[in-house]
Amino acid sequence: MSSSKPLDTIQLFKSIFIGREDVFAVRWEKGNKSGYMPAYFYDPYRYRAHKMKGGTFQNYADKEYLPFTDKEIEKHLNGDHLIGIYPLLKDNT
Repeated sequence: MSSSKPLDTIQLFKSIFIGREDVFAVRWEKGNKSGYMPAYFYDPYRYRAHKMKGGTFQNYADKEYLPFTDKEIEKHLNGDHLIGIYPLLKDNT
């Protein structure tokens, strides 16, 4: 992304890819499998303790969705991570 007008690029991205702003997806890869999953905020130390007790990320309750922000779009455009949006809005439109 050019450093001269990053906000213009982000606004263009947001005008083309319209979706939910309360959540977005990140791409993951493990071995020969890959896909997208919601981006979460969580405490890795508490999650590690949960996992050591036999828990999984799926049943880990102390996590919350990361919102779809300009910063996440900038990281996507810079190649720091690949993201996806959820085009179905909360009101099912």
